Amino acid sequence: MTTDVPRRNQAVAARNRERILRAAREVYAESGPDAMLEDIARRAAVGIATLYRHFPNKEALVRAALQQSVSERLSPAIERAMDDDDPLQGLVTLLEAALAMTARERNTLAAAQNSGALTTEISAPFLDSLMLLVQRGQQAGAIRADLVPDDVQRIMGMLTSVLWNMDPETEGWRRYIALVLDALSPVNASPLPPVTPLLKCGDGTPDHPTFGGFVRQRGEAAAR
Repeated sequence: MTTDVPRRNQAVAARNRERILRAAREVYAESGPDAMLEDIARRAAVGIATLYRHFPNKEALVRAALQQSVSERLSPAIERAMDDDDPLQGLVTLLEAALAMTARERNTLAAAQNSGALTTEISAPFLDSLMLLVQRGQQAGAIRADLVPDDVQRIMGMLTSVLWNMDPETEGWRRYIALVLDALSPVNASPLPPVTPLLKCGDGTPDHPTFGGFVRQRGEAAAR
């Protein structure tokens, strides 16, 4: 009997945590990145004290919500992309999954960036896979050989930036993936001007609360 009580309590706690995370993603999507924690608790049908027991501050909450989204929507796509024998098709799979997730979760991403929860730990698996697929594509002759890692990081930032003036219910971002893929092709490619280094944090350039923001942070961490 005594062992059943802790198990029940653990099960209740796990359910509450799951409800809070899903409620957070819903409320941010509907209300924007400045949504109140009280609104999230209300949507999850828990008290604010219960929310704080699981997540002591907004940073902890949005980090966990973002990790949940990445685990559900992006991690399976990374596995499919890396297992694909065609590196270009694998790249398409990964880009589509990243843009689709960012479109759905852009307010959660914005909340994560605003709270300091947008870290390289979350983005590393995606960005490492992206770079590796580009290298494989270059080795296979499917991607232009003069593309460098800084280019890939900036291109990802460019792709995610189109989401901010686009209806999140559409998949208009697919048009820009198609344009970028044509630009990556070695067929009839024009010589590129020299690449300029990525600017470091504090340079005055704006951050985008998307995978573009992930890219900037990842590049800065690598530079250090």
